[in-house]
Amino acid sequence: MAEQFGSFTASELYCPKCRSAQPVRERLLLVLPTGELYEFLCSRCATSLGKRTVTGPAVAAPARPQPGPRPRSPQGRGRPRGLLAG
Repeated sequence: MAEQFGSFTASELYCPKCRSAQPVRERLLLVLPTGELYEFLCSRCATSLGKRTVTGPAVAAPARPQPGPRPRSPQGRGRPRGLLAG
């Protein structure tokens, strides 16, 4: 059977502190090499109601730019222009 749904996200969960189902907020806890870890919080009292891991492609370190030749100053070498000799 073909997969019909890619993923689900909870919109309401039971909160033991509020004693009823409450809307939830999703907060990013960690960015892992295997995915991201989220926490569900009650919108009313901010109690943690659960966690979920979203897996995806591996997170690679950002590429550092290669050092290139330094730009030459338009004035060339020697004493900087615009300064008074003292």
